[in-house]
Amino acid sequence: MAQAGKGKLNFRCPSCFARDIDVDMFYDGDRKEYYCLRCQFTGTEEDVLRGNEVIRLRYKDMLTRFTSFDFD
Repeated sequence: MAQAGKGKLNFRCPSCFARDIDVDMFYDGDRKEYYCLRCQFTGTEEDVLRGNEVIRLRYKDMLTRFTSFDFD
């Protein structure tokens, strides 16, 4: 896939990432915002980071090994 202008970091689109689709966002320097080529999401760096932080709650225990399922 041809790459458009990337920002300082590769951010994941929060809208696509919520649906388990891993898509990098692209940066528009004129408008100073990030956008996704797959969906209609656009936003500032703060919007993207806030959206991705909510999604990270899903994966907080991804590297934890559960040996007991007695949660009572």
